[in-house]
Amino acid sequence: MAITASDVNKLRQQTGAGMMDCKNALVEADGDFEAAVDILRKKGQKIAAKRGGNEAKEGIIIAQTNEDCTFGVILALNCETDFVAKNDGYVSFVQSLVNIALKNLPESTDSLKALPFDDRLSVEEKITEQVGIIGEKLDLSNYAILKASRVVAYNHPGNQLATLVGLNSDSDASKDAGRQIAMQVAAMDPIAITKDGVDQRTIEREIEVGKDLAIQEGKPVEMAEKIAMGRLNKFFQENTLMSQQFISDNKLSVEQFLNNSEKGLTVLDFKRFSLS
Repeated sequence: MAITASDVNKLRQQTGAGMMDCKNALVEADGDFEAAVDILRKKGQKIAAKRGGNEAKEGIIIAQTNEDCTFGVILALNCETDFVAKNDGYVSFVQSLVNIALKNLPESTDSLKALPFDDRLSVEEKITEQVGIIGEKLDLSNYAILKASRVVAYNHPGNQLATLVGLNSDSDASKDAGRQIAMQVAAMDPIAITKDGVDQRTIEREIEVGKDLAIQEGKPVEMAEKIAMGRLNKFFQENTLMSQQFISDNKLSVEQFLNNSEKGLTVLDFKRFSLS
């Protein structure tokens, strides 16, 4: 049957595929619109399988909160090239995934993938379809939610790095302070909120490295452990959020800055995703 420009445009609007891909799919499906959609989906699956071994190191990360800032989501959709990552359509697609996550608050990446993207496809199926349209491997590599009295999102320019910070207060002071702490997390990449959140394996490794360094520096073996413990305290100071120097005023720790902003204000949780 004859394939009209209107049919091609309708399929393009629904799937986002290129004009020629839509026309060829309609021709192959003998004008059957739903069959043409399936052909484009299968094409995406074939490309996804073919490109499955490729590295997807580029992409977009977006963090966003709900209107009253009581919860937020952060996710990363990776692709193969910077050219694709900077495309407005790609950014819009990632934003649509964020919107779905904010609406449904799935607990895991797999749960997010299983949600409906629209009345045709799940999120996972839509990503596969986009592989066929874009021609690159796509990977929903990271996703998390955060709930607290106040959640603040920070997206670093370029969308290669984003953070969420949860605070124990919803005051105006917590909003301003939270923004600065979200930037602190982005810049300083802490491994935990306090030293109590550092896993035992990391602590043991730091002590062992500290002892070896002390011995290499010629310190007596009996002093090595004491020196290692001093280095461990410095490690905590530099790598746990509340003990870090506040980047906007290095005379204060993050804990002191928060307490100065509002007595008792503290961080309950944070998330940080980066492509580098």
